[in-house]
Amino acid sequence: MSKETNSNYKKYIKWFWILIASGFAFVALIFLLAGLGVFGKLPTFEELENPENNLASEVISIDGQTLGKYAKENRTPIRYKDLSHNLVEALVATEDERFFKHSGIDFRGTTRAFVYLGKKGGASTITQQLAKMLFTGERDRKSYKKILQKIKEIIIAVRLERNYSKHEIITMYLNKYDFLNQAVGIRSASRIYFGKEPKDLNIQESAMLIGMLKNSSYFNPLRREKLVKQRRNVVLLQMTRSKFLTPKWKDSLQKLELGLDLHRESHSDGLATYFREYLRSYMKQWIKDNPKPDGETYHLMRDGLKIYVTIDSRMQQYAEEAVQEHMANLQRSFSKEQKRNKTAPFYDLTKKEINNTLKNAMRRSERWRKMKKSGSSEKEIIASFEKKTAMKIFSWKGDIDTLMTPKDSIRYYKHFLRAGFLSIEPQTGHIKAWVGGTNYKHFQYDAVKQQKRQVGSTFKPFVYAQAINQLKVSPCDKYPNTLYTIPKERYGMDADWTPKNAGESYGGERTLRNALANSINVITARLIDAVTPNNVAKLAKQAGIETEIQANPSIALGAIDLSLYEMVSAYTNFPNKGQRVAPIMLLRIEDKNGTVLQEFFPKTNEVLSEESAYVMLDLMKGVTEHGSGARLRSGWTSNPDKVVTGFPYLFKNPIAGKTGTTQGQSDGWFMGIVPNLVSGAWVGGEDRATHFYGISKGQGASMALPIWALYMKKCYANKDLHISDKDFDKPAYVSIRLDCDENSDDGNEDTTPDKTDDDNGIEF
Repeated sequence: MSKETNSNYKKYIKWFWILIASGFAFVALIFLLAGLGVFGKLPTFEELENPENNLASEVISIDGQTLGKYAKENRTPIRYKDLSHNLVEALVATEDERFFKHSGIDFRGTTRAFVYLGKKGGASTITQQLAKMLFTGERDRKSYKKILQKIKEIIIAVRLERNYSKHEIITMYLNKYDFLNQAVGIRSASRIYFGKEPKDLNIQESAMLIGMLKNSSYFNPLRREKLVKQRRNVVLLQMTRSKFLTPKWKDSLQKLELGLDLHRESHSDGLATYFREYLRSYMKQWIKDNPKPDGETYHLMRDGLKIYVTIDSRMQQYAEEAVQEHMANLQRSFSKEQKRNKTAPFYDLTKKEINNTLKNAMRRSERWRKMKKSGSSEKEIIASFEKKTAMKIFSWKGDIDTLMTPKDSIRYYKHFLRAGFLSIEPQTGHIKAWVGGTNYKHFQYDAVKQQKRQVGSTFKPFVYAQAINQLKVSPCDKYPNTLYTIPKERYGMDADWTPKNAGESYGGERTLRNALANSINVITARLIDAVTPNNVAKLAKQAGIETEIQANPSIALGAIDLSLYEMVSAYTNFPNKGQRVAPIMLLRIEDKNGTVLQEFFPKTNEVLSEESAYVMLDLMKGVTEHGSGARLRSGWTSNPDKVVTGFPYLFKNPIAGKTGTTQGQSDGWFMGIVPNLVSGAWVGGEDRATHFYGISKGQGASMALPIWALYMKKCYANKDLHISDKDFDKPAYVSIRLDCDENSDDGNEDTTPDKTDDDNGIEF
């Protein structure tokens, strides 16, 4: 080789290495400039330490179950130890098989991504994918910008690897990903698609969720089940190639269906929807009153608060099932009756009154509010209610797609009877179950706290309690079962007050036990006159009635509108020996790191003496033994049209209770007490004119009592709940006579309470 040739060869070699070095220098310079933020802001160290997420605030029951979430994104982060190993293996096998061997950059995958600009390879490593999700976002369409984004992801990935362990990176990645259908993060996805926690996912379930990481919008199991199954099987194949599965095992798993067990987590889905809505309004005020240490305000939808509540998910489930079961049956009976009612679903209303009722409902509607806000005239708004439109309406057999005018839909919904149920542990004040209605999606008005209705004879125990506490009367004391008039001058009334018994049955004498058991109005009138309405109102307030009570004699028969929440709360003092423990729904609130922000404790006050409280329980036991609640001991089913010989209730244990039925059967109530649980049910129409025509089906014992019975049957069947079936604790000394000779009531005892009940026939 000549010197000239050799010289040229060396020159070429020199320039080759200069070009190579220049290329490396250029790449290094690009990375340096990118690291300095020349091509766009990079996350700070603090941002890497605390990547911003929208974390759902979680409502957690006393038995550790998630009742629901308040979320901008339905995301609840979990730790690595809460992940199934199946998830981790599926993820690594499919997305980054060298994940545990590299330091954030897989040079083989990165080179492929640069060469093809993402066309034949994604963001390479799991760490880079996490960097993309956290800090860089979607790819730009321009090639040079794609390269800059890839450079940023590499830099961020390296920094993430320095700040976090491999396990933490996997956890952050799965917590961040949006699996669609309100399933943001692996915990939400696991609960929504399979109804279980991530640690309990099996291999094929894990493979389906990891398969969605490719593109959850495309691989949506609720829309493209066949395609999602194919993608899942690809993941199972990758797991086999990575030696996590044997070929034989893979083949058997690939034949399985997806096995979806859908549990939606929108606010109108899941358990305790009405309770959660009330809790939401409470939390808004709590947030205003309790700022962060730095003075900033917590955000219910983003700050990942843990809200621990007193609701027991098992008891809540039983309560909702009881309401659903009974109300579906009751509605069939009511709908059958309404076929013969020309003004259905209303009674006792003229055509003009019905039109006014519908128009008032229109004015309260969301449609009216929105159109009014947009500037529409009243004439235009009313006209819109007469135009047929496509809508989805509620039925007990499932939602129905139909064409209907908004006005007709209002009348349609007024055909449905409503219900509310509340259960409280009297010794602690813990609210155990809260059912504000039959279907939150369609009936959002809460019948527990928001609604107030006339309470009927369920208020009578407070009249009796005041008489026992003030006058020391005995359940054995007898009073004449005759009309009793209270002069108008005595309490400043407009007219004399002479209440009547249901069915206008009079004569002889009744013991107080018999009078309460059978809701004898005239004897209750005598008692309130003896102790004065003012003292009864004071007792009710001490017991937990927050509504201002006008102290007039008619309150003796429940002529007052109260909430179910107030009534159940007030009844709790009886089994708690006269001590009221105010209801509480919260145990504690924690921030996303588990720091306790506040713990909650109930307030207490004395309402009655222990003796008086026990005597009242003894009186109210008579209601369920031989009074208006006696069907708890008999064979009534939850269907008032059907009596069977199988006796589905047949409660044998001591139960104190009280039924209530208001004028015209507009409201049916039942309050039931066992030693460590007080529960109440209300049933009625949205309007007082919507009710059963007759007393047999329209009384509290038919409308409300079955909900309590079905609920308690379920609670007693679960021995882990420890609901007492024992008698109430008797004080060491009771001076008031309780052992009565019930046969000395002059033969006037009415032992057929299912025919008549409570306050019907009252004239004020």
